[in-house]
Amino acid sequence: MDTKNVIAAISLSAAVIILYGLFFAPPPQEIKRIQEEKNQVIESTETPSLELNEKVSKISREEAINENKRINFENQNIIGSISLMGAIIDDLTFKKYTKTLDGNDNIVLLNPKNVENGYFVETGWVTNNNNIDTPNSKTLWKIEGNQKLSPNNPINLVWTNNQGIKFEKKISLDEKFLFVVNQKITNNTEKTYNFYPYGQIIRNIAPKVTNFYILHEGLLGVFDDQLVEEDYEDIEKKKYSIKAKSGWLGITDKYWITSLIPEKNKEFRSDFDYKNKFKANFIETEATKLEANETKSNETKIIIAAKEVNIIDGYAEKLNISKYDLAIDWGWFYFIVKPLFFLTDYFFKITGNFGIAIILITVCIRILFFPLANYSFRSMAKMKVLQPEMARLKELHKEDKVKLQQEMMALYKREKVNPVSGCLPILIQIPFFFAIYKMLFVTIEMRHQPFFGWIKDLSERDPTSIFNLFGLIPWDPPSFLLIGAWPCLMGVTMYLQQKLNPTPPDPIQAKIFMFFPLFLTVILAPFPSGLVIYWTINNILTMAQQFVIMKRTTVKTV
Repeated sequence: MDTKNVIAAISLSAAVIILYGLFFAPPPQEIKRIQEEKNQVIESTETPSLELNEKVSKISREEAINENKRINFENQNIIGSISLMGAIIDDLTFKKYTKTLDGNDNIVLLNPKNVENGYFVETGWVTNNNNIDTPNSKTLWKIEGNQKLSPNNPINLVWTNNQGIKFEKKISLDEKFLFVVNQKITNNTEKTYNFYPYGQIIRNIAPKVTNFYILHEGLLGVFDDQLVEEDYEDIEKKKYSIKAKSGWLGITDKYWITSLIPEKNKEFRSDFDYKNKFKANFIETEATKLEANETKSNETKIIIAAKEVNIIDGYAEKLNISKYDLAIDWGWFYFIVKPLFFLTDYFFKITGNFGIAIILITVCIRILFFPLANYSFRSMAKMKVLQPEMARLKELHKEDKVKLQQEMMALYKREKVNPVSGCLPILIQIPFFFAIYKMLFVTIEMRHQPFFGWIKDLSERDPTSIFNLFGLIPWDPPSFLLIGAWPCLMGVTMYLQQKLNPTPPDPIQAKIFMFFPLFLTVILAPFPSGLVIYWTINNILTMAQQFVIMKRTTVKTV
Protein backbone atom coordinates (compact mmCIF):
# COMPACT_ATOMS: atom_id res chain seq x y z
CA MET A 1 0.00 0.00 0.00
CA ASP A 2 2.84 2.40 0.85
CA THR A 3 4.63 1.42 -2.37
CA LYS A 4 1.59 2.30 -4.44
CA ASN A 5 1.40 5.75 -2.80
CA VAL A 6 5.08 6.47 -3.57
CA ILE A 7 4.66 5.44 -7.23
CA ALA A 8 1.57 7.62 -7.51
CA ALA A 9 3.37 10.64 -6.03
CA ILE A 10 6.32 10.24 -8.42
CA SER A 11 4.00 9.88 -11.42
CA LEU A 12 2.00 12.96 -10.44
CA SER A 13 5.19 15.03 -9.98
CA ALA A 14 6.53 13.93 -13.37
CA ALA A 15 3.22 14.85 -15.02
CA VAL A 16 3.33 18.36 -13.48
CA ILE A 17 6.91 18.92 -14.71
CA ILE A 18 6.06 17.71 -18.24
CA LEU A 19 2.91 19.80 -18.49
CA TYR A 20 4.78 22.91 -17.23
CA GLY A 21 7.51 22.38 -19.81
CA LEU A 22 4.96 21.98 -22.63
CA PHE A 23 2.60 24.84 -21.87
CA PHE A 24 4.13 27.31 -19.35
CA ALA A 25 7.95 27.30 -19.50
CA PRO A 26 9.57 30.06 -21.64
CA PRO A 27 11.50 29.05 -24.80
CA PRO A 28 15.29 28.45 -24.56
CA GLN A 29 16.11 31.83 -26.16
CA GLU A 30 14.08 33.61 -23.51
CA ILE A 31 15.81 31.61 -20.74
CA LYS A 32 19.22 32.71 -22.09
CA ARG A 33 18.10 36.35 -22.25
CA ILE A 34 16.78 36.26 -18.68
CA GLN A 35 20.01 34.66 -17.45
CA GLU A 36 22.13 37.36 -19.14
CA GLU A 37 20.01 40.08 -17.56
CA LYS A 38 20.31 38.33 -14.21
CA ASN A 39 24.09 38.23 -14.57
CA GLN A 40 24.03 41.92 -15.42
CA VAL A 41 21.96 42.84 -12.37
CA ILE A 42 23.64 40.55 -9.85
CA GLU A 43 27.17 41.58 -10.87
CA SER A 44 29.40 41.52 -7.81
CA THR A 45 30.04 44.85 -6.13
CA GLU A 46 33.38 43.64 -4.78
CA THR A 47 36.58 44.93 -6.33
CA PRO A 48 37.82 42.40 -8.92
CA SER A 49 41.00 40.44 -8.37
CA LEU A 50 44.23 41.24 -10.19
CA GLU A 51 45.70 37.75 -10.08
CA LEU A 52 48.46 37.01 -12.59
CA ASN A 53 49.99 33.56 -12.94
CA GLU A 54 52.02 33.58 -16.11
CA LYS A 55 55.07 31.40 -16.51
CA VAL A 56 58.51 32.86 -17.13
CA SER A 57 60.34 31.73 -20.26
CA LYS A 58 64.06 31.02 -20.34
CA ILE A 59 64.83 33.35 -23.23
CA SER A 60 67.17 36.31 -23.59
CA ARG A 61 66.07 39.91 -23.22
CA GLU A 62 66.69 40.57 -26.91
CA GLU A 63 64.59 37.56 -27.94
CA ALA A 64 61.76 38.67 -25.65
CA ILE A 65 61.79 42.20 -27.09
CA ASN A 66 61.71 40.91 -30.66
CA GLU A 67 58.92 38.46 -29.83
CA ASN A 68 56.14 41.10 -29.90
CA LYS A 69 55.30 44.17 -31.93
CA ARG A 70 56.45 47.34 -30.18
CA ILE A 71 56.34 51.08 -30.24
CA ASN A 72 59.54 52.94 -29.31
CA PHE A 73 59.89 55.91 -26.98
CA GLU A 74 62.76 58.28 -26.26
CA ASN A 75 63.56 61.61 -24.62
CA GLN A 76 66.68 63.21 -23.14
CA ASN A 77 66.88 60.77 -20.22
CA ILE A 78 65.36 57.41 -21.19
CA ILE A 79 64.95 55.15 -24.19
CA GLY A 80 62.91 51.98 -24.61
CA SER A 81 59.72 50.51 -26.01
CA ILE A 82 56.16 49.53 -25.14
CA SER A 83 54.88 46.08 -26.07
CA LEU A 84 51.68 46.22 -28.09
CA MET A 85 50.90 42.81 -26.61
CA GLY A 86 49.22 44.03 -23.43
CA ALA A 87 50.28 47.69 -23.86
CA ILE A 88 52.98 47.07 -21.23
CA ILE A 89 55.95 49.34 -20.49
CA ASP A 90 58.63 46.65 -20.20
CA ASP A 91 61.76 48.00 -21.85
CA LEU A 92 63.50 51.05 -20.37
CA THR A 93 67.13 52.16 -20.27
CA PHE A 94 68.65 55.25 -18.62
CA LYS A 95 70.73 57.17 -21.14
CA LYS A 96 72.87 59.15 -18.66
CA TYR A 97 73.84 56.38 -16.22
CA THR A 98 76.23 53.49 -16.73
CA LYS A 99 76.72 50.34 -14.68
CA THR A 100 80.37 51.09 -13.90
CA LEU A 101 82.47 54.23 -13.66
CA ASP A 102 84.40 53.71 -16.90
CA GLY A 103 81.92 51.40 -18.64
CA ASN A 104 79.70 52.02 -21.64
CA ASP A 105 76.81 49.77 -20.59
CA ASN A 106 73.85 51.91 -19.61
CA ILE A 107 71.57 51.02 -16.71
CA VAL A 108 68.66 48.87 -17.90
CA LEU A 109 65.74 48.98 -15.45
CA LEU A 110 62.66 47.41 -17.07
CA ASN A 111 62.61 44.05 -18.81
CA PRO A 112 59.93 42.00 -20.63
CA LYS A 113 57.72 39.84 -18.44
CA ASN A 114 58.77 36.52 -19.99
CA VAL A 115 62.45 36.72 -19.05
CA GLU A 116 63.86 35.71 -15.70
CA ASN A 117 64.38 39.25 -14.39
CA GLY A 118 61.18 40.63 -15.90
CA TYR A 119 60.16 44.01 -14.52
CA PHE A 120 57.28 45.93 -16.09
CA VAL A 121 54.30 48.24 -15.63
CA GLU A 122 50.76 47.71 -16.87
CA THR A 123 47.49 49.60 -16.63
CA GLY A 124 43.94 48.70 -17.61
CA TRP A 125 40.37 47.98 -16.65
CA VAL A 126 38.78 44.92 -15.04
CA THR A 127 35.18 43.92 -14.37
CA ASN A 128 33.26 41.35 -12.35
CA ASN A 129 31.04 40.58 -15.33
CA ASN A 130 32.31 37.31 -16.79
CA ASN A 131 30.42 37.95 -20.03
CA ILE A 132 32.54 41.00 -20.86
CA ASP A 133 36.03 40.79 -22.33
CA THR A 134 38.56 43.32 -21.02
CA PRO A 135 42.10 43.90 -22.31
CA ASN A 136 44.76 41.77 -20.63
CA SER A 137 48.40 40.81 -21.05
CA LYS A 138 47.51 38.78 -24.18
CA THR A 139 45.61 41.59 -25.89
CA LEU A 140 47.17 42.90 -29.10
CA TRP A 141 46.53 46.63 -29.30
CA LYS A 142 46.41 48.63 -32.54
CA ILE A 143 48.22 51.93 -32.84
CA GLU A 144 46.61 54.95 -34.44
CA GLY A 145 48.55 58.05 -35.52
CA ASN A 146 52.09 58.58 -34.17
CA GLN A 147 54.37 55.57 -34.50
CA LYS A 148 56.87 56.71 -31.85
CA LEU A 149 56.34 58.12 -28.37
CA SER A 150 58.31 61.26 -27.54
CA PRO A 151 57.72 64.56 -25.70
CA ASN A 152 54.81 66.46 -27.29
CA ASN A 153 54.04 63.40 -29.46
CA PRO A 154 51.71 61.03 -27.57
CA ILE A 155 50.57 57.70 -28.95
CA ASN A 156 47.04 56.28 -29.17
CA LEU A 157 46.30 52.57 -28.71
CA VAL A 158 42.91 51.03 -29.50
CA TRP A 159 41.23 47.68 -28.91
CA THR A 160 37.55 46.70 -29.27
CA ASN A 161 36.06 43.55 -27.74
CA ASN A 162 33.43 41.27 -29.29
CA GLN A 163 30.66 42.92 -27.26
CA GLY A 164 31.14 46.30 -28.96
CA ILE A 165 33.02 48.05 -26.14
CA LYS A 166 35.98 50.15 -27.30
CA PHE A 167 39.08 50.61 -25.12
CA GLU A 168 41.59 53.38 -25.84
CA LYS A 169 44.91 54.42 -24.29
CA LYS A 170 46.58 57.73 -24.86
CA ILE A 171 50.15 57.59 -23.55
CA SER A 172 52.27 60.73 -23.27
CA LEU A 173 55.88 61.26 -22.12
CA ASP A 174 57.56 64.37 -20.76
CA GLU A 175 61.22 65.43 -21.12
CA LYS A 176 62.27 63.52 -18.00
CA PHE A 177 60.69 60.38 -16.53
CA LEU A 178 56.91 60.83 -16.47
CA PHE A 179 54.41 58.73 -18.46
CA VAL A 180 50.76 59.74 -18.37
CA VAL A 181 48.26 57.03 -19.37
CA ASN A 182 44.77 58.30 -20.16
CA GLN A 183 42.42 55.32 -20.49
CA LYS A 184 39.04 55.69 -22.14
CA ILE A 185 36.11 53.27 -22.55
CA THR A 186 33.28 53.78 -25.01
CA ASN A 187 30.18 51.62 -24.49
CA ASN A 188 28.60 51.09 -27.90
CA THR A 189 25.91 48.77 -26.51
CA GLU A 190 22.48 49.30 -25.00
CA LYS A 191 23.49 47.84 -21.64
CA THR A 192 25.14 49.18 -18.52
CA TYR A 193 28.46 47.86 -17.25
CA ASN A 194 30.79 48.46 -14.32
CA PHE A 195 34.56 48.75 -14.78
CA TYR A 196 37.45 49.29 -12.33
CA PRO A 197 40.69 51.01 -13.43
CA TYR A 198 43.92 49.56 -12.10
CA GLY A 199 47.68 49.76 -12.42
CA GLN A 200 50.40 47.41 -11.31
CA ILE A 201 54.15 47.00 -11.21
CA ILE A 202 55.41 43.44 -11.46
CA ARG A 203 58.93 42.19 -10.79
CA ASN A 204 59.72 38.53 -11.36
CA ILE A 205 62.63 38.23 -8.93
CA ALA A 206 64.10 40.38 -6.17
CA PRO A 207 67.34 42.13 -7.14
CA LYS A 208 70.46 41.95 -5.02
CA VAL A 209 69.80 44.34 -2.16
CA THR A 210 72.59 46.86 -1.62
CA ASN A 211 72.37 47.32 2.15
CA PHE A 212 69.53 46.04 4.26
CA TYR A 213 70.04 48.25 7.30
CA ILE A 214 70.99 51.68 5.96
CA LEU A 215 68.63 51.79 2.98
CA HIS A 216 65.18 50.49 2.07
CA GLU A 217 64.93 48.62 -1.20
CA GLY A 218 61.67 46.94 -2.08
CA LEU A 219 58.01 47.91 -2.18
CA LEU A 220 56.87 51.23 -0.80
CA GLY A 221 54.08 53.76 -0.95
CA VAL A 222 52.39 56.66 0.76
CA PHE A 223 48.71 56.13 1.54
CA ASP A 224 46.79 59.05 3.04
CA ASP A 225 50.15 60.50 4.18
CA GLN A 226 51.23 57.21 5.78
CA LEU A 227 54.60 55.93 4.56
CA VAL A 228 54.70 52.15 4.04
CA GLU A 229 57.97 50.31 3.36
CA GLU A 230 57.97 46.56 2.82
CA ASP A 231 61.09 44.54 2.09
CA TYR A 232 61.07 41.73 -0.46
CA GLU A 233 61.48 39.14 2.28
CA ASP A 234 58.51 40.54 4.21
CA ILE A 235 56.20 40.37 1.19
CA GLU A 236 57.26 36.80 0.45
CA LYS A 237 55.92 35.89 3.89
CA LYS A 238 52.81 38.06 4.11
CA LYS A 239 50.66 40.14 1.78
CA TYR A 240 50.13 43.81 2.62
CA SER A 241 46.85 45.53 1.69
CA ILE A 242 45.48 49.00 2.42
CA LYS A 243 42.70 51.33 1.27
CA ALA A 244 43.32 55.02 0.74
CA LYS A 245 41.88 58.11 -0.91
CA SER A 246 45.21 59.56 -2.00
CA GLY A 247 48.81 58.52 -2.37
CA TRP A 248 51.23 56.63 -4.56
CA LEU A 249 53.02 53.28 -4.66
CA GLY A 250 56.00 51.67 -6.29
CA ILE A 251 59.13 49.54 -6.16
CA THR A 252 62.40 51.22 -5.29
CA ASP A 253 66.06 50.36 -5.79
CA LYS A 254 69.01 52.25 -4.36
CA TYR A 255 69.09 54.77 -7.20
CA TRP A 256 65.93 53.99 -9.25
CA ILE A 257 62.18 54.17 -8.67
CA THR A 258 59.20 52.74 -10.56
CA SER A 259 55.99 54.26 -9.25
CA LEU A 260 52.26 54.61 -9.91
CA ILE A 261 50.14 57.62 -9.00
CA PRO A 262 46.38 56.86 -9.08
CA GLU A 263 43.85 59.46 -10.15
CA LYS A 264 43.13 62.03 -7.44
CA ASN A 265 40.01 62.04 -5.27
CA LYS A 266 39.16 58.40 -5.94
CA GLU A 267 39.44 55.72 -3.28
CA PHE A 268 41.63 52.76 -4.18
CA ARG A 269 42.93 49.57 -2.66
CA SER A 270 46.64 48.85 -2.90
CA ASP A 271 48.27 45.44 -2.49
CA PHE A 272 51.89 44.43 -2.04
CA ASP A 273 51.96 40.74 -2.79
CA TYR A 274 54.13 37.83 -3.87
CA LYS A 275 52.92 34.79 -5.80
CA ASN A 276 55.93 33.72 -7.84
CA LYS A 277 56.32 37.42 -8.65
CA PHE A 278 56.45 40.64 -6.65
CA LYS A 279 53.47 42.91 -7.29
CA ALA A 280 52.68 46.44 -6.22
CA ASN A 281 49.27 47.41 -7.53
CA PHE A 282 46.21 49.55 -7.02
CA ILE A 283 42.58 49.25 -8.10
CA GLU A 284 39.82 51.76 -7.56
CA THR A 285 37.24 50.47 -5.10
CA GLU A 286 34.28 52.33 -6.61
CA ALA A 287 33.16 51.09 -10.01
CA THR A 288 33.11 53.35 -13.04
CA LYS A 289 29.52 52.91 -14.21
CA LEU A 290 29.22 52.99 -17.98
CA GLU A 291 25.71 53.56 -19.31
CA ALA A 292 24.60 52.67 -22.82
CA ASN A 293 26.43 54.68 -25.52
CA GLU A 294 28.52 56.46 -22.88
CA THR A 295 32.27 57.20 -22.65
CA LYS A 296 34.30 57.35 -19.43
CA SER A 297 38.01 57.92 -18.83
CA ASN A 298 40.67 57.52 -16.14
CA GLU A 299 44.22 58.81 -15.81
CA THR A 300 47.23 57.12 -14.21
CA LYS A 301 50.67 58.69 -13.89
CA ILE A 302 53.78 56.52 -14.04
CA ILE A 303 57.18 57.80 -12.93
CA ILE A 304 60.15 55.56 -13.78
CA ALA A 305 63.10 57.65 -12.71
CA ALA A 306 66.65 57.95 -11.57
CA LYS A 307 66.22 59.30 -8.04
CA GLU A 308 67.79 62.70 -8.62
CA VAL A 309 66.71 65.00 -5.80
CA ASN A 310 65.60 67.86 -8.05
CA ILE A 311 63.64 65.42 -10.24
CA ILE A 312 61.84 63.71 -7.36
CA ASP A 313 61.12 66.97 -5.53
CA GLY A 314 60.07 68.59 -8.80
CA TYR A 315 57.45 65.93 -9.52
CA ALA A 316 56.25 66.03 -5.91
CA GLU A 317 55.61 69.76 -6.22
CA LYS A 318 54.41 69.94 -9.82
CA LEU A 319 52.00 67.00 -9.59
CA ASN A 320 51.12 67.64 -5.93
CA ILE A 321 52.11 64.11 -4.90
CA SER A 322 52.07 63.83 -1.12
CA LYS A 323 55.47 62.89 0.34
CA TYR A 324 56.85 61.74 -2.99
CA ASP A 325 60.24 63.08 -1.88
CA LEU A 326 60.38 60.03 0.44
CA ALA A 327 61.07 57.93 -2.64
CA ILE A 328 64.63 58.84 -1.67
CA ASP A 329 65.32 57.14 1.64
CA TRP A 330 66.55 60.08 3.73
CA GLY A 331 66.03 58.04 6.89
CA TRP A 332 65.32 59.07 10.47
CA PHE A 333 67.74 62.01 10.23
CA TYR A 334 65.74 63.49 7.34
CA PHE A 335 65.85 66.94 8.96
CA ILE A 336 69.69 66.84 8.86
CA VAL A 337 70.46 64.73 5.78
CA LYS A 338 68.35 66.57 3.23
CA PRO A 339 69.42 70.14 4.19
CA LEU A 340 72.99 68.83 4.29
CA PHE A 341 72.60 67.59 0.72
CA PHE A 342 71.27 70.95 -0.49
CA LEU A 343 74.21 72.75 1.13
CA THR A 344 76.68 70.25 -0.36
CA ASP A 345 75.05 70.59 -3.76
CA TYR A 346 75.31 74.38 -3.48
CA PHE A 347 79.05 74.16 -2.78
CA PHE A 348 79.40 71.67 -5.65
CA LYS A 349 77.84 74.15 -8.08
CA ILE A 350 80.36 76.76 -6.91
CA THR A 351 83.47 74.55 -6.88
CA GLY A 352 82.63 71.85 -9.41
CA ASN A 353 83.90 69.11 -7.07
CA PHE A 354 81.86 67.20 -4.51
CA GLY A 355 85.02 66.40 -2.51
CA ILE A 356 85.75 70.08 -2.01
CA ALA A 357 82.06 70.59 -1.21
CA ILE A 358 82.36 67.97 1.56
CA ILE A 359 85.42 69.77 2.97
CA LEU A 360 83.51 73.07 2.98
CA ILE A 361 80.61 71.31 4.73
CA THR A 362 83.08 70.10 7.36
CA VAL A 363 84.32 73.65 7.89
CA CYS A 364 80.73 74.90 8.24
CA ILE A 365 79.95 72.25 10.86
CA ARG A 366 83.08 73.18 12.83
CA ILE A 367 82.10 76.86 12.74
CA LEU A 368 78.54 76.06 13.78
CA PHE A 369 79.65 74.21 16.90
CA PHE A 370 82.77 76.28 17.57
CA PRO A 371 81.60 77.74 20.94
CA LEU A 372 80.46 74.38 22.26
CA ALA A 373 83.70 72.71 21.15
CA ASN A 374 85.70 75.52 22.78
CA TYR A 375 84.00 74.88 26.11
CA SER A 376 84.67 71.16 25.81
CA PHE A 377 88.31 71.58 24.81
CA ARG A 378 88.98 74.03 27.67
CA SER A 379 87.65 71.48 30.10
CA MET A 380 89.75 68.73 28.50
CA ALA A 381 92.85 70.94 28.59
CA LYS A 382 92.33 71.65 32.28
CA MET A 383 91.84 67.94 32.89
CA LYS A 384 95.21 67.26 31.25
CA VAL A 385 96.96 69.96 33.32
CA LEU A 386 95.30 68.62 36.47
CA GLN A 387 96.52 65.07 35.95
CA PRO A 388 99.57 65.44 38.28
CA GLU A 389 97.33 66.83 41.03
CA MET A 390 94.81 64.04 40.45
CA ALA A 391 97.63 61.47 40.70
CA ARG A 392 98.76 63.06 44.00
CA LEU A 393 95.25 62.87 45.43
CA LYS A 394 94.93 59.22 44.43
CA GLU A 395 98.20 58.38 46.16
CA LEU A 396 97.22 60.41 49.23
CA HIS A 397 93.77 58.86 49.65
CA LYS A 398 94.29 55.45 48.11
CA GLU A 399 92.90 53.75 51.21
CA ASP A 400 89.81 55.99 51.48
CA LYS A 401 87.72 55.90 48.30
CA VAL A 402 85.02 58.18 49.69
CA LYS A 403 87.56 60.85 50.69
CA LEU A 404 89.26 60.54 47.30
CA GLN A 405 85.95 61.07 45.53
CA GLN A 406 85.19 64.14 47.68
CA GLU A 407 88.62 65.68 47.01
CA MET A 408 88.34 65.01 43.27
CA MET A 409 84.90 66.65 43.09
CA ALA A 410 86.23 69.62 45.07
CA LEU A 411 89.10 69.92 42.59
CA TYR A 412 86.72 69.85 39.61
CA LYS A 413 84.51 72.47 41.24
CA ARG A 414 87.41 74.75 42.17
CA GLU A 415 88.90 74.65 38.68
CA LYS A 416 85.46 74.70 36.99
CA VAL A 417 86.12 71.46 35.16
CA ASN A 418 83.44 69.13 33.84
CA PRO A 419 84.99 65.66 33.33
CA VAL A 420 82.11 64.59 31.09
CA SER A 421 82.47 67.54 28.70
CA GLY A 422 85.22 65.77 26.77
CA CYS A 423 82.55 63.55 25.25
CA LEU A 424 80.71 66.51 23.71
CA PRO A 425 82.80 66.77 20.50
CA ILE A 426 82.23 63.09 19.77
CA LEU A 427 78.52 63.31 20.54
CA ILE A 428 78.22 66.32 18.23
CA GLN A 429 79.97 64.50 15.39
CA ILE A 430 77.87 61.33 15.52
CA PRO A 431 74.63 62.64 13.89
CA PHE A 432 76.56 64.58 11.25
CA PHE A 433 78.82 61.62 10.58
CA PHE A 434 75.77 59.45 9.99
CA ALA A 435 74.04 62.17 7.96
CA ILE A 436 76.99 62.54 5.60
CA TYR A 437 77.26 58.75 5.30
CA LYS A 438 73.55 58.57 4.47
CA MET A 439 73.83 61.43 1.97
CA LEU A 440 76.77 59.79 0.20
CA PHE A 441 75.03 56.43 0.19
CA VAL A 442 71.52 57.27 -1.04
CA THR A 443 71.91 60.23 -3.40
CA ILE A 444 72.60 59.42 -7.02
CA GLU A 445 74.24 62.83 -7.41
CA MET A 446 77.24 61.44 -5.46
CA ARG A 447 77.50 58.38 -7.68
CA HIS A 448 80.67 58.31 -9.82
CA GLN A 449 81.75 61.75 -8.57
CA PRO A 450 85.58 62.16 -8.42
CA PHE A 451 87.77 64.01 -5.92
CA PHE A 452 91.48 64.35 -6.71
CA GLY A 453 94.17 61.80 -7.49
CA TRP A 454 93.13 58.19 -7.07
CA ILE A 455 89.61 58.94 -5.72
CA LYS A 456 87.39 58.51 -8.79
CA ASP A 457 84.12 57.85 -6.96
CA LEU A 458 83.33 59.50 -3.62
CA SER A 459 80.48 57.07 -3.01
CA GLU A 460 82.86 54.08 -3.09
CA ARG A 461 85.74 53.02 -0.83
CA ASP A 462 89.31 54.21 -1.30
CA PRO A 463 90.65 51.73 -3.92
CA THR A 464 94.27 51.78 -2.71
CA SER A 465 95.82 49.54 -0.05
CA ILE A 466 98.64 49.89 2.43
CA PHE A 467 99.47 46.20 1.86
CA ASN A 468 100.82 46.89 -1.65
CA LEU A 469 102.24 50.27 -0.61
CA PHE A 470 99.37 52.07 -2.32
CA GLY A 471 100.11 50.56 -5.73
CA LEU A 472 103.92 50.58 -5.69
CA ILE A 473 103.99 46.79 -5.40
CA PRO A 474 102.37 45.03 -8.42
CA TRP A 475 99.91 42.97 -6.37
CA ASP A 476 96.16 43.22 -5.98
CA PRO A 477 95.26 42.40 -2.36
CA PRO A 478 91.87 40.86 -1.51
CA SER A 479 89.05 43.21 -0.61
CA PHE A 480 89.40 42.76 3.16
CA LEU A 481 92.97 44.09 2.89
CA LEU A 482 91.98 47.24 1.00
CA ILE A 483 92.89 49.79 3.64
CA GLY A 484 93.49 52.86 1.52
CA ALA A 485 95.56 56.00 1.86
CA TRP A 486 92.69 58.18 3.11
CA PRO A 487 91.65 55.70 5.84
CA CYS A 488 95.30 55.53 6.94
CA LEU A 489 95.50 59.33 7.03
CA MET A 490 92.30 59.38 9.04
CA GLY A 491 93.79 56.89 11.52
CA VAL A 492 96.95 58.99 11.92
CA THR A 493 94.95 62.17 12.60
CA MET A 494 92.83 60.32 15.16
CA TYR A 495 95.98 59.10 16.92
CA LEU A 496 97.48 62.61 17.01
CA GLN A 497 94.20 64.04 18.26
CA GLN A 498 94.12 61.44 21.01
CA LYS A 499 97.55 62.60 22.18
CA LEU A 500 96.09 66.02 22.89
CA ASN A 501 93.47 64.53 25.21
CA PRO A 502 94.00 63.64 28.86
CA THR A 503 95.39 60.15 29.39
CA PRO A 504 92.85 57.83 31.02
CA PRO A 505 93.88 57.05 34.61
CA ASP A 506 93.21 53.34 34.17
CA PRO A 507 96.18 51.64 32.37
CA ILE A 508 93.91 49.06 30.67
CA GLN A 509 91.59 51.83 29.49
CA ALA A 510 94.62 53.77 28.20
CA LYS A 511 95.73 50.77 26.10
CA ILE A 512 92.25 50.35 24.67
CA PHE A 513 92.18 54.02 23.66
CA MET A 514 95.61 53.65 22.10
CA PHE A 515 94.33 50.94 19.73
CA PHE A 516 91.06 52.78 19.02
CA PRO A 517 92.41 54.74 15.97
CA LEU A 518 93.70 51.49 14.42
CA PHE A 519 90.36 49.82 15.07
CA LEU A 520 88.39 52.65 13.40
CA THR A 521 90.81 52.72 10.46
CA VAL A 522 90.02 49.07 9.69
CA ILE A 523 86.28 49.52 10.32
CA LEU A 524 85.91 52.64 8.16
CA ALA A 525 88.14 51.49 5.29
CA PRO A 526 85.20 49.98 3.31
CA PHE A 527 83.05 53.10 3.82
CA PRO A 528 82.58 55.71 1.06
CA SER A 529 85.79 57.67 0.54
CA GLY A 530 83.82 60.93 0.82
CA LEU A 531 82.93 60.01 4.39
CA VAL A 532 86.55 59.21 5.26
CA ILE A 533 87.65 62.54 3.76
CA TYR A 534 85.07 64.32 5.93
CA TRP A 535 86.29 62.53 9.07
CA THR A 536 89.97 63.25 8.29
CA ILE A 537 89.44 66.96 7.63
CA ASN A 538 87.27 67.18 10.73
CA ASN A 539 90.08 65.62 12.80
CA ILE A 540 92.59 68.14 11.45
CA LEU A 541 90.33 71.11 12.22
CA THR A 542 89.55 69.69 15.66
CA MET A 543 93.26 69.30 16.46
CA ALA A 544 94.00 72.87 15.38
CA GLN A 545 91.23 74.25 17.58
CA GLN A 546 92.18 72.03 20.50
CA PHE A 547 95.91 72.88 20.23
CA VAL A 548 95.25 76.62 20.38
CA ILE A 549 92.96 76.26 23.40
CA MET A 550 95.44 74.07 25.27
CA LYS A 551 98.20 76.63 24.77
CA ARG A 552 95.98 79.29 26.32
CA THR A 553 94.70 77.19 29.23
CA THR A 554 96.31 77.34 32.67
CA VAL A 555 95.12 76.31 36.12
CA LYS A 556 96.13 77.14 39.66
CA THR A 557 96.49 74.21 41.98
CA VAL A 558 96.84 74.15 45.74
